[in-house]
Amino acid sequence: MMKSIFDTVTRDELIQRIHTIHADTKTLWGKMNAFQMARHCTYWNEMILGRLSVKRMFLGRLFGKIALKGVLKNDAPLTKNTPTSPELIITEKSGNFELQKKEWIDTIKEYEHLTTIDLIHPFFGTMTKEQIGWFVYKHTDHHLRQFGA
Repeated sequence: MMKSIFDTVTRDELIQRIHTIHADTKTLWGKMNAFQMARHCTYWNEMILGRLSVKRMFLGRLFGKIALKGVLKNDAPLTKNTPTSPELIITEKSGNFELQKKEWIDTIKEYEHLTTIDLIHPFFGTMTKEQIGWFVYKHTDHHLRQFGA
């Protein structure tokens, strides 16, 4: 069974892993530092939660549904260096990491009370609540693994 952000135990596990990352934690792959990753994940969750609008990608319109099935076919982690929407690329190199981490955790906690989601993902398109639950877990897990957490 795949893990879902809508499961309390899974959310708590992710939050515990987030707490192990610090401003000076080094990435195992990719170009982001810990601050950039935490801000990216906060913005990404805000997109999922419907507070941040991100433009639909042309390639996603063509291949999004097929790609989503591939990503969610099993519980394998997302691959390293998975591309993201240009709007979710964080160029700021530094900021208040502890505040950013708190904001990220706060967005994770919001999934506990989320009953409906009206999301059109910029690449995958329309997703069910079940698919969103699995994908939010996979996305968060991906970035935690990126920083060894």
